[in-house]
Amino acid sequence: MKKIFLMSVAAMALMASAASAADLKFKPGEDKRFNWASFEEFKAAHGDVKGQTLTIFGPWRGEDETLVKSMLAYFEDATGATVNYSSSENYEQQIVIDTQAGSPPNIAVLPQPGLLADLASKGFLVDLGGDAAKWMTENYAAGDSWVKLGSYKGKDGADHFYAFPYKADLKSLVWYSPDNFEDAGYEVPKTMEELKALTEKIAADGHKPWCIGLGSGGATGWPATDWVEDMMLRTQKPEVYDQWVTNQIPFNDPAVVGAIDEFGWFARNDAYVDGGAKAVASTDFRDSPKGMFSSPPKCYLHRQASFIPSFFPEGTKLGQDADFFYLPPYASKPDLGNPVLGAGTLVAITKDSPVARAFIAWLQTPIAHEVWMAQSGFLTPFKKVNPDAYSNEPSKKMGEILTNATTFRFDGSDLMPGKIGAGAFWTGMVDYAGGKSAEDVGGEIQKAWDALK
Repeated sequence: MKKIFLMSVAAMALMASAASAADLKFKPGEDKRFNWASFEEFKAAHGDVKGQTLTIFGPWRGEDETLVKSMLAYFEDATGATVNYSSSENYEQQIVIDTQAGSPPNIAVLPQPGLLADLASKGFLVDLGGDAAKWMTENYAAGDSWVKLGSYKGKDGADHFYAFPYKADLKSLVWYSPDNFEDAGYEVPKTMEELKALTEKIAADGHKPWCIGLGSGGATGWPATDWVEDMMLRTQKPEVYDQWVTNQIPFNDPAVVGAIDEFGWFARNDAYVDGGAKAVASTDFRDSPKGMFSSPPKCYLHRQASFIPSFFPEGTKLGQDADFFYLPPYASKPDLGNPVLGAGTLVAITKDSPVARAFIAWLQTPIAHEVWMAQSGFLTPFKKVNPDAYSNEPSKKMGEILTNATTFRFDGSDLMPGKIGAGAFWTGMVDYAGGKSAEDVGGEIQKAWDALK
């Protein structure tokens, strides 16, 4: 352990580099999209950490590292502190090693709530306090959901708010071609009932409504887990979703079986899927949306997260050749509101200091979000940011889906034990797509979960 730790420290020292406060991408006060008042107010309130060093260890590498450093430069400029950001290819394992060795960074940024919960239970995270939790409840859309995401049991066995969600990912999206819709006279549905009616209409017109592919090499099956999670949120209360992902209700509970069959309504009907139901499991998820862009189109709809345009044909213009809409809720279940499925990163203090506390306060300013929004790959549920700060209309539209959400839940399979969420759940969905009943599939996944006890 000591040898590994010393090697890791050396590697981190080589990778670590300070964000340059002199290199601010947007000059303070000049771009009217940004809330510069929040920048100046923060600057006036946190000059007491001038000269201190903040160490941050996170998942962002490559282009994302450049983007986060562009945001950190403003924190440096406002405080006079020095920020050393570093990452690692195996950052999840590295943060465990560093915390156990007693030499953690001030701030750890992780996209795994389960790992953070484990660190909290061992006493490796610092309680951010009730004020931070209250701030999030009041300022993030579906604020209670985000507080819940960052709250875990500490070493004392009590719940505390340990992790500040910052930078969200959005999954509850349906992609389509506006030209195809216009040519066929279809309209974007506002409710799940309308989405099902549109599916039936497209099929009645002699077309295939959906492109669905579960193929992903050794991870085949995962796209269906997102479908099921979204359907759980549209058929059950958030509390039931939470019980499911923590195994408080079994996988073969009627609520879960019903959500699986909701996915099956779309995916197991030969008339509704390009290539027929049997093609669902064998079609690679990266290839499946391409049918929307063929002539004539092989399908009209594709449910997938915000990253999927990376696999659209080269030259596809978002907002023109391809667009998206929010996967709608049931009108018949108004008490469930507008649920959103997604993921994101969480910021935790692993080594307390005044500058670490100042950084959490920094994340509560609009400017800490807006300078990244204005570039790429950043979404936020912060209601006080200026939506016009987003770099493009698709990002702005996704941001609006987040800020209109009444419930947010993290990807369920990522919250489950690895052998379930990244194992039995995946293979179970392949079996279901192949014809097994939802009851049988749910029972087999539950059997695998019980075997972990």
